[in-house]
Amino acid sequence: MTISTTFESATLSAETIRQKIQGCWLGKAVGGTLGQTFEGLSGPLEADFYYPVPTEMVPNDDLDLQVVFACVLAALETPIVDRHVLADAWRRHVDFPWNEYGVAMRNQAEGIHPPHTGSFDNWFTCGEGAAIRSEIWACLAPGNPDLAAAYAYEDACFDHEGDGIYAAQFLARLQSAAFVESDPQTLIDIALAGIPADSGIAAVVADTRRWVAEATDWRDVQALIMEKYGRQDFTDVRPNTGFVILGWLMGADFSERICITNNSGQDCDSSTASIGALLGILDPGSIGQEWLAPIGDELVLNEEIRGLEHPATIAGFTDLVVDLGRRLSGEAPNAEEYPFDPSAHRIPVGIGHFNTTQGRWDIRDQSELPPVGSPAPAVETAPSSLPGTVVSMPRESFHDRLMLLTFAANSRGRSAVRLMFNCTEDYRIWLDGEFLHGAQGSALFFPAPHMAPVGQFVDFSMAEGEHALTIAIKRPPLERAAADWVLGLVEMPSALWIEHAFRPSPLAPESTF
Repeated sequence: MTISTTFESATLSAETIRQKIQGCWLGKAVGGTLGQTFEGLSGPLEADFYYPVPTEMVPNDDLDLQVVFACVLAALETPIVDRHVLADAWRRHVDFPWNEYGVAMRNQAEGIHPPHTGSFDNWFTCGEGAAIRSEIWACLAPGNPDLAAAYAYEDACFDHEGDGIYAAQFLARLQSAAFVESDPQTLIDIALAGIPADSGIAAVVADTRRWVAEATDWRDVQALIMEKYGRQDFTDVRPNTGFVILGWLMGADFSERICITNNSGQDCDSSTASIGALLGILDPGSIGQEWLAPIGDELVLNEEIRGLEHPATIAGFTDLVVDLGRRLSGEAPNAEEYPFDPSAHRIPVGIGHFNTTQGRWDIRDQSELPPVGSPAPAVETAPSSLPGTVVSMPRESFHDRLMLLTFAANSRGRSAVRLMFNCTEDYRIWLDGEFLHGAQGSALFFPAPHMAPVGQFVDFSMAEGEHALTIAIKRPPLERAAADWVLGLVEMPSALWIEHAFRPSPLAPESTF
């Protein structure tokens, strides 16, 4: 089947385009405000309205970042959607530490350029962070899904890879085409035509369409999506994209559709904001006053957005986007590619192996590791390196019952810090030979320093300069092929990653913007 992705015969008046763009932002704000209370919960839920009922729009990074990008592009003498311009906007205006955001900004601070800021040493490549920013690109390319997807790539590659990018492109195509087409099945076909057919996003969308056609209760489809695509990471873009399609296809009107998506759980402030924006483009008048009145028209951003002059209202932001789209005039991206050598960003370590079988409880506890409070073990190590902070160490690489790693750690002048070591195996940590922290292996793997699993991090004060960080890790059991971990050092209380915390610090190139 050939899918048309151009709409040469479609003509929209300037006023219709403006109404749909404003409907997009209002639907986005409604969905994000509804979903924030329930973010991270497992579905099915039973919400049917805001809780609590707000008195203004609740700020949400989903919209904040799109405001940043639009304002930065609008301020250029000749606006162009370019990954390096957008990356510089992150550097100058954003202090969000969350998940892929924090990792990408750390990579950028270490001299890495997009798309490698998103693909390198990033456990959250398939998070929701770019999918929730798709609307701006659709609104700047209404009725042109190919261009909208090209814009979305320039954005998404900063902090994502693979399905994390494909989800953003899928939604941008869907929302762009929704300016000129209204049939859901046709729109889904158009959106799918621009992403790899073997991707996880294409799979979850196809499965959700089929399950919806066979189901009478949305809860049954939600369960099927989670059974096949659910992960410990509630922000994973695959199930959450499925929930957008689920709410759209099984709901009868705006309210029912956003509530189905919200009540599917997981990253429901993001997924509900996405479906709200899509419905606002399709029919701005479908958003009832009961949803609009509590949030008003004021454009409210999070305090982590800094140094940005932005419109005071959603209506004013709509006007800015309309004018920016006119100035872009359909100009396609043409970003410069920078070379990247991942081997230059490996982390130097010493690796040794030991056991505690030749002693009693004075040198080990029930985990076989040295007891809490004991000094760092005297183990000979050989110089080596790790690919990054995200490591999957094969069981056969443990040459004894315990592995010892030594790092050079540097907080780069930050005093209040958090060290996260989210690891599947039991471990102990020492700083400059003195015991710092220990934990049993975590069944929950969610290596985000701002909300790492309980017991998988320690807050402390770190003196300036280089320190010796020592970590002992127990060998995985026979049924587990590898020890997985993510190591991070962040400043507190912001939880922003510290650049070059474990890597040498060359002079980073200055920004060209």
